[in-house]
Amino acid sequence: LLPPRSPNLNAFAERLIQSIKRECLDRFVILGLCHLDHLLAEYTDYHNRQRPHSSIGFRAPTGPPPVVHASAPHAGRVRCQERLGGVIRHYYRKAA
Repeated sequence: LLPPRSPNLNAFAERLIQSIKRECLDRFVILGLCHLDHLLAEYTDYHNRQRPHSSIGFRAPTGPPPVVHASAPHAGRVRCQERLGGVIRHYYRKAA
């Protein structure tokens, strides 16, 4: 157990909460508990499947491994996937 009001003792949890606040909740007027649940579920899915994490080589924790093409790393069209009504945008290249 951690003592109350000691954010520096649990840095990983505090960083996740800060990311949720800044990247998601600060951009919406939450209309109710159901709306909040939807926003958090959508952001959690994005955070775990698409968002790059610097601690694991800029890969997503549960997403597919990045596709690396030795011959043509910049080939293909850049695609955009929007989440949360366009607040979060994820850019990627479609595999051949």
